[in-house]
Amino acid sequence: MRVFRGFDALPHFTRPAVTVGSYDGVHLGHRALIERLVAEARARGGESIVVTFDPHPRVTLGRAEGLRLLTTPEEKAALLEGLGVDNLIVIPFDRTFSALSGREFVERYLVGRLGAEVLVAGYNHRFGHDRCHCDALPADSLKIVQVGECVVDGHHVSSTVIRRLLDAGDITEAERLLGHPLKINPQPKDS
Repeated sequence: MRVFRGFDALPHFTRPAVTVGSYDGVHLGHRALIERLVAEARARGGESIVVTFDPHPRVTLGRAEGLRLLTTPEEKAALLEGLGVDNLIVIPFDRTFSALSGREFVERYLVGRLGAEVLVAGYNHRFGHDRCHCDALPADSLKIVQVGECVVDGHHVSSTVIRRLLDAGDITEAERLLGHPLKINPQPKDS
């Protein structure tokens, strides 16, 4: 897997299928989405691209109090590579970047810079400071694939749910929803 930092000096990508998110934990819900991403890319003879952020957006936006990151950037990259992702783009998430609207982000960066042909997103994913839903994105220039909710034995799988399980001391259940063993990571610092 190739790893890039930011949108500068990127190569030309072949028929890219793209997904965007923090992907903290690369849990079972993320895995379902990544598997769909890789399948979409392979079906069209293209490349899969995961766009993620560092630091976590909640840190930049001053909402990181109590945030327990489930993976370091290096662990996240290793987990994504293990799922067959071709390219990882890590966006330095700062206040300027956080001010982009969802449509502007998709048009300028995903379509404009990456040449995205397919966008794979979770059922509840929102883009940009205006929390733009996939339904409001330009479907004429981009095929949009939404992946449904992941539920395991009645548990909605999300990074937030896993963090709550860890806070309650239920490491076994947290690891089951992660789909891999947990490593203890340091808490992020507010910026």
